[in-house]
Amino acid sequence: MNLSGKAHKFTQDDINTDYIISGKYKFKTLDMKELAKHVMEDLDPDFYSKITSGDFIVAGRNFGCGSSREQAPLAIKNAGISAVLAKSFARIFYRNAINTGLPVVECDTDQINPGDRLEIDLRAGIVKNITRGIEIKAKPLPPVMIKILNDGGLAAHFRKYGDFNIG
Repeated sequence: MNLSGKAHKFTQDDINTDYIISGKYKFKTLDMKELAKHVMEDLDPDFYSKITSGDFIVAGRNFGCGSSREQAPLAIKNAGISAVLAKSFARIFYRNAINTGLPVVECDTDQINPGDRLEIDLRAGIVKNITRGIEIKAKPLPPVMIKILNDGGLAAHFRKYGDFNIG
């Protein structure tokens, strides 16, 4: 699975789910397209108007900390962001992202500047910074996660392949 787009960088660590999508919107609508218009607005009020489908959010450590609401990765995905790159992710956000079909990439984000053009190979774990002419090693995603992402998330994966019969 290969992705390409432009980097939108947030330099701070500990970007919580309320920064991703403010709690004031979560109880007004369940329409993800509407929530997507408010992604990251507490950190950058004009963020939604700056992104193009396929772009990336780039951040520091512990991205997605805080509550375990699925709305955070869903709103990011519905805003047209193709993946989130961070030095590390909150565990529940990471799982919710994969489950909702949003790729997450753990890598050193210090070598990525705002506006850099990136190409990502999720299988190989390589982030190519086209703008700067460098490669950044990322944590490759296991094949099962790639399959879930390709299927559009865990629910779509189960619809496609059926339930796991453990009994």
